Amino acid sequence: MSQSFLSNNNYKKGGILSTIAIAGNKGKGVRSDCQISVSLTKNKGLEITLDSKVKTMYGRSIVELTEKIFNFFGIKNAQVLIEDSGALEFILAARLEYAIKQLIKTDLEFLPEFLKENKDVTTKDRSRISRLYLPGNSPSLMINAGIHNTDGLILDIEDAVAPAKKDEARYLVRNALRALNFYGAERMVRINQGERGLIDLEFIVPHYVNLILIPKCENASQIHSIDAKIAEIKKLHKMKHNVWYMPIIESAQGVINAYQIATASENVVALAIGLEDYTADLGTKRTNEGTESFFARTMLVNASVAAGVQPIDSVFSDVFDMEALKQNVLKSKGLGFVGMGCIHPRQIRVLHEYFAPDSDEIEKAKKIVLAFDDATAKGLGVVSLGTKMIDPPVVKRAMKSIDTAIAAGKLQKDWKKTEMERMADEAVSKKK
Repeated sequence: MSQSFLSNNNYKKGGILSTIAIAGNKGKGVRSDCQISVSLTKNKGLEITLDSKVKTMYGRSIVELTEKIFNFFGIKNAQVLIEDSGALEFILAARLEYAIKQLIKTDLEFLPEFLKENKDVTTKDRSRISRLYLPGNSPSLMINAGIHNTDGLILDIEDAVAPAKKDEARYLVRNALRALNFYGAERMVRINQGERGLIDLEFIVPHYVNLILIPKCENASQIHSIDAKIAEIKKLHKMKHNVWYMPIIESAQGVINAYQIATASENVVALAIGLEDYTADLGTKRTNEGTESFFARTMLVNASVAAGVQPIDSVFSDVFDMEALKQNVLKSKGLGFVGMGCIHPRQIRVLHEYFAPDSDEIEKAKKIVLAFDDATAKGLGVVSLGTKMIDPPVVKRAMKSIDTAIAAGKLQKDWKKTEMERMADEAVSKKK
């Protein structure tokens, strides 16, 4: 552990640390990242050494950014080594800030500019068929992830980050929430467990995270703690946007308490199940057939539906077997799940294709929506299809199926116009 000064003022009075702070990553295979080494000196000014594969094009701007950040934190004397493999500005800034904060104590934050679209909020019932996990300390995997057209991008600070790297990952995830182009995907973060997770919230809630995944959730008290912490943060920053929760059920106790967890807060929008940890808790082996997890999955679906939230299935770990993934999705959909996690972009297309309604479901949904439109046009308070009355939840589900089918390319946006023309042609034919 490096020492810390009590405040920036102590440093400005000439305090010197003999330790070196290191942040970031370097080495074979590391891309779009950098490693920063910083040591504070006395009366030597700011000495910056840059080793970068993009030095010819961006060397000056990297040095200028470094000078700007050190000036921001009031540091005038330091030796800085930057070993860069093409890191974007928000990544460089995160690495530099974390290195500095290992050497001095300060509440200052050097924040990148907010992309306008990254302040967009999301709705409680938006589609969450797919969500792609991205390690929160690996910039190369996150910078273009939005182009894969997933419903959600998860910046993971929990299992995907080594314990020694979790603190610095917070700075990268914070900056990504502000400066990374998510291409319309819901901005999600999986936090850590317990007290560490509550600290994670301080880094993400002020920066318009849409949804928080809560790992290894076993009871409602965990949700209440997060609720209280987020309320405190939002009050401090005068924020009013919704932050949604997706608790992940990963133990036998969590399964038994699923309904309690789902109803613990109005901010819970979905329950997910994590089958790797769940089967480990049972002492069984996870299989593609899923017989060992059937009880847990059906319990989670029933608890979710009863609570009015979305049931989300576990990730499928074999990223090469698309046929097995397809069968798993069909089985998952048959149990009542509406989405699943992804650990590789190639899985996204399969999820959207097979969680989407099939042709029979689409035809039924079309009839219900048209019946609803007809009843609305006539000013009727009830919707009927033939001799059957249709409840509002059924209408809402049909509309959701239509939206999902359109998004999956299984139905044209102007389907109503086509359908009305077909019905008109049929009516003319009957008259003849």
